[in-house]
Amino acid sequence: MSDEESGSKTEPHRQSNQESHGLIDRSAPEPYLLKPGKRLTLGHIADQLGISTATVSLALRESPLVAEETRLKVKQTAEEIGYIYNRSAASLRTARSQIVGVAVHDIQNPFFAEVFSALEDVLEAQGQMIFICNHRDDVKRQRAFVNTLLQHRADGLILCPSIGTTAEEINRLVGQGIPVTLMAREVSGVWAPCVHGDDIKGGYLVTKHLIEKGHTRIGMVGGRRESSTGRDRHVGWKRALTEAGLNPSHQLDLPELMTQADGRLAVTTILEADERPTAIMGFNDLVAFGMMTSLRRAGIEPGPEMAITGYDDIDGADSRTPALTSVCNHADKIGRLAALTLLRQVTGERVPNNPILIEPELRVRESAPPPGVRLAPIVL
Repeated sequence: MSDEESGSKTEPHRQSNQESHGLIDRSAPEPYLLKPGKRLTLGHIADQLGISTATVSLALRESPLVAEETRLKVKQTAEEIGYIYNRSAASLRTARSQIVGVAVHDIQNPFFAEVFSALEDVLEAQGQMIFICNHRDDVKRQRAFVNTLLQHRADGLILCPSIGTTAEEINRLVGQGIPVTLMAREVSGVWAPCVHGDDIKGGYLVTKHLIEKGHTRIGMVGGRRESSTGRDRHVGWKRALTEAGLNPSHQLDLPELMTQADGRLAVTTILEADERPTAIMGFNDLVAFGMMTSLRRAGIEPGPEMAITGYDDIDGADSRTPALTSVCNHADKIGRLAALTLLRQVTGERVPNNPILIEPELRVRESAPPPGVRLAPIVL
């Protein structure tokens, strides 16, 4: 048997070119090589640093009980050896998972992108991770997401409720001690707070603006009337018309439309109406954008030949041609207040289940002039 096979002799160490030129750092910690199926634990970090596992755990949770220098060493070592903090195990010890679920019906709507941005700023500052669900107004999809959150022991839920959501299912969560905050849409009879814009007032303001510009045939396009948002904006539209002596039942009213594609398709119906409207209140900016595109293709200029308004004042509304008159719903404020309201519940505070209304603001631009009038771009 050869020396190599028997292992009776050790081959002299030959220094590589890389070592001789200082390209390999022999002082760096050796990586942990574990058997398949084994996971790195807090103990590995503790052993490497010569401290207790309790100290390691506190350091990874940013506890002020651990000195800053120690926290930095623990984090650096965890990163070097590839340790991933086990939130599930930590939640069993602390009853907190640092996970918050957020569910909305249309994640592609830029309004919700603005809401999410504000939510993240607040929640991440408190160490919370966000799980997102786009339930698409499918209540079964929403319920499956909520069940998954419960299995992960989530700290709370921020929900723009799907059509078909019942007060009973929300109240069941609240009754189990799970913090819940609704946003954008209300559900009557729930035991949870709700942060949303004053949609009745917003619908009233924009319709009144069109009436003051001399329009008497003012249609409304869009909005799921089973949702509080669709219902309330519709109520505001009707209230302004009735106040001005105009019969809402004599106006064009096309419900359920929500997207740009819906707005484009609605134009055929608008143009074929027995009494074609001279102005349209779009349920949201996306519907308004879609209508403006199809009207222009049909040879009708949005603004002078048909006034168009939107709702939400999303990014880009002011840069369209013509710039879109819209109701600012303050998406950032809705997101921020929804997150803060949930965090108050997470810390054990009892929050009244009253609606938290955000005051809407009408942003007047070029798309909704008096009949036949072309407005010049507003120079800021």
